Amino acid sequence: MTRHLITSAIPYINGIKHLGNLVGSQLPADLYARYLRGRGHEVLFLCATDEHGTPAELAAAKAGKPVAEYCAEMHEVQARIADGFGLSFDHFGRSSSTQNKVLTQHFAAALYDQGLIEEVEQRQIYSETDGRFLPDRYVEGTCPNCGFEDARGDQCDNCTKQLDPEDLINPRSTVSGATDLEMRATKHLFLRQSQMKDKLDTWINSKADWPVLTTSIAKKWLHDGDGLQDRGITRDLNWGVPVKRGDTDWPGMEGKVFYVWFDAPIEYIACAQEWVDAGKGTDWERWWRTDKGADDVRYTQFMGKDNVPFHTLSFPATIMGSNEPWKLVDYIKSFNYLNYDGGQFSTSRGRGVFMDQALEILPADYWRWWLLSHAPETSDAEFTWENFQSSVNKDLADVLGNFISRITKFCRSKFSEDVPSAGEYGPEEHALIADLTERVARYQNAMEAMEVRKSAAELRAIWAAGNEYLQAQAPWTTFKTDPDQAAAQVRLALNLIPLYAVLSAPFIPTAAASMLESMKVENAAWPDDVPAALAQLPPGHGFEVPEVLFAKITDEQRDEWAEKFAGVRS
Repeated sequence: MTRHLITSAIPYINGIKHLGNLVGSQLPADLYARYLRGRGHEVLFLCATDEHGTPAELAAAKAGKPVAEYCAEMHEVQARIADGFGLSFDHFGRSSSTQNKVLTQHFAAALYDQGLIEEVEQRQIYSETDGRFLPDRYVEGTCPNCGFEDARGDQCDNCTKQLDPEDLINPRSTVSGATDLEMRATKHLFLRQSQMKDKLDTWINSKADWPVLTTSIAKKWLHDGDGLQDRGITRDLNWGVPVKRGDTDWPGMEGKVFYVWFDAPIEYIACAQEWVDAGKGTDWERWWRTDKGADDVRYTQFMGKDNVPFHTLSFPATIMGSNEPWKLVDYIKSFNYLNYDGGQFSTSRGRGVFMDQALEILPADYWRWWLLSHAPETSDAEFTWENFQSSVNKDLADVLGNFISRITKFCRSKFSEDVPSAGEYGPEEHALIADLTERVARYQNAMEAMEVRKSAAELRAIWAAGNEYLQAQAPWTTFKTDPDQAAAQVRLALNLIPLYAVLSAPFIPTAAASMLESMKVENAAWPDDVPAALAQLPPGHGFEVPEVLFAKITDEQRDEWAEKFAGVRS
């Protein structure tokens, strides 16, 4: 079987992520990883925290902590929340790791040796008071376009205009507030991406199966305007991977670090080394080096659309440009944005639901189901509390939960907490088995294609088929005239529960495990043979009537949460 390497875009360290971040990368990646494991594939699912760059320094300063301490603490927070959502990473690494530092410096040397790194002299804002060059985000001032007084050196948050620090009126340092700023000459390293344009273009054109969202963004960057531009890969910062050519000092680059967007994707590879060094795996190179066995690996990346240019162009330019046998991505699944109730999520305004808050009010499976069944695949999606309440109540409580509750309670009341043995399956039972065989095949096809919404719809239809069968056959009525036939109907319905559990596990893993536990099933296999799977619980097999699987969301809860997370609308 194919080995599957899966990476999710690595979340930035400066704070807890909101639900839009979750559904744009980590959650669908987890869905796919869980599905492939369920089908028996060997999977390595990696993610990490993205810890370098200006925002990390600023967030640490705001928290009043050294940046390394701040990043270590936030990594633990993000790891704990990811675990709370059931994200099944094989390893959750850190871009500040020694492994990533060494590998980033190695790639810089390899690219330099291939003639793909150039030293460029630039003029940049320098602060006498701070004794340092200031990156764009370390400079604030008045926007020349709209007059907003707290515009950043790269963009005005008020009017969204892209800016350069020297465009600002009355610029000041965000480090010290100093205004004694001046332009000075400094040198930086640039990755000569433009030299790789034709090679990247050919590679992207070969990916006919990629989502249109992915390829259209890549081609826009390749061909619009002046085409693919060389990109600066160093910054004047204290926190980051020190600029070196392998393990050798780089003259003129003293005190500089690599730009976060150079070292962050390299962490995907370094994370596999961390996985081995943490004692979780034995050979990372067989996943990442084609000269060490990675030719039989299928590598899939998941990300929001804002990350597409770096993963389709900059990171592949690094990999290809090194002229070393590294594994390139095979498929990039990209997502649009999830908006919140008529606007955008906003950390600063406290608007929207963030991952830690979500887990405080409801178990993870409620959120997993809604987010995946409404994933922003072909266009932006919107979270509303009305839609969330409706989906949870109808899909999880009424369709799945109600089916399990009805059939287990009925069996207990009329037979026992053992699978009944009497009766034979008739045409209706065989029709249901045939129908589910077709539906499971459609579900598998959608999951293989990473069509997240379609997969959710197919799964819900499989759940609904059980309810429709119960309604049509009404074993509670049959029991009055033909108890043996009712027993056969109940036996088939009970066997649907472990089938549902295995199929549902990628979406709602906690509930799926609870379903299997109630039915006293261990090591349930994927239903490659649906008729055989529907005979998994033999007559006499004991079970327990489970607790309510999903509680309905009340109107009062919905209104309370809508008010709590409304924030201050702009």
